[in-house]
Amino acid sequence: MATAGQQTQSAVDKTAPLTALDIERIRREFPALHVERDGVTQVYLDNAATSQKPKSVIERIDRYYRSENANVHRGMHYLSEVATQAYEESRKKVQRFLGVPLSCEVIFTRGTTESINLVAQTYGRQSVGKDDEVIISAMEHHSNIVPWQMLCEEKGAKLRVIPMTDRGELILEEYEKLLSSRTKLVSVNHVSNALGTINPVRHIIEKAHEHGVPVLVDGAQGAAHLPIDVKELDCDFYACSAHKMVGPTGIGVLYGKAELLNKMPPFMGGGDMILSVTFEKTTYSSLPYKFEAGTPNIAGTIGLGAAVDYLESIGMERIAAYEHELTQYATSLLESIDGVHLVGTAREKAGVLSFTMENAHPHDIGQIFSDCGVAIRAGHHCAQPVMQRFGIPATARASLAFYNNKEDLDAMADAIKKVKEVFD
Repeated sequence: MATAGQQTQSAVDKTAPLTALDIERIRREFPALHVERDGVTQVYLDNAATSQKPKSVIERIDRYYRSENANVHRGMHYLSEVATQAYEESRKKVQRFLGVPLSCEVIFTRGTTESINLVAQTYGRQSVGKDDEVIISAMEHHSNIVPWQMLCEEKGAKLRVIPMTDRGELILEEYEKLLSSRTKLVSVNHVSNALGTINPVRHIIEKAHEHGVPVLVDGAQGAAHLPIDVKELDCDFYACSAHKMVGPTGIGVLYGKAELLNKMPPFMGGGDMILSVTFEKTTYSSLPYKFEAGTPNIAGTIGLGAAVDYLESIGMERIAAYEHELTQYATSLLESIDGVHLVGTAREKAGVLSFTMENAHPHDIGQIFSDCGVAIRAGHHCAQPVMQRFGIPATARASLAFYNNKEDLDAMADAIKKVKEVFD
């Protein structure tokens, strides 16, 4: 059976321009891209919600369940040793992929949401008190709003919000004014799931560190589309989810600097996060196991490792460059159609195209798209404050991945014309 690297070997000519990928070969590796409905192959443009999975990831998870299935870290038998080795190899792969200095700084969680909640309920509870402040931005996903609201309500602290422009760019001058001696944490997304804005997280981190304030970066939409080096960014925490990056659902990562993680209490109690337990006292394990209570998502973790292998076989720089080219093409298509209004026109932008149309509700747009065999998302995208900022109830959202092609985007434009036929 071919590995991920072998499968994509001819799809990537390392001497060719960054955007030169054998997309058709790559597309053949994703079974879900070939699903038909009523004889029509479905076009998938809902990648910000979840990505499709290559055969190498699917087959790796299958192999675990067929021939390696056992619990990790606890067994002395052969299957447990094999499973444990594969599980810990995935940690090392994630460490390399994200540029993490130490493997013990890679914590496996259920996803970005759990990673953020872990920080809020451990570091946050330790560090935030009455009248302290937590800073987030106006373009956050609910997962990077609600945990901080809950913490602030519990502690009597205040949630401060970085405003944004009509283009969907953060107003950095206002951000710097928010930083003060009361600021205990800054938590911002790397890429907006609703607008596609790529935020200047390095600048945000530098300014926070000038005040001695740690920064969490929500990388749910970043790790799948951009090269990430957490050491270079100097962020204190970085959170991401496997299912956004061609991996399985139910598994994610929290990177945290060891000096912070060591001071934080466990998030959950249970097996595998302890050194010893008596009725009088429990001694906790060292990193990373202090934060990985109970039987983990072993198959998901191994699948995440396979996803990292796959992405690295193509190269994140190439993925970012190709997706940028696709985004420019998609933007030009949408801008050329009368009655279509793009929401989010940041100068630094990933492949998220949120739009509204005259006379058509986004939910109707999404349904007509589906009837045309094109999968997009319609709604508030778990970012209701973003919708409020732009004075709209919802948007239709097409979101791109490196396995999409210009034909997919042409199908999107054709579906928009169908919407116009119905509502104009």
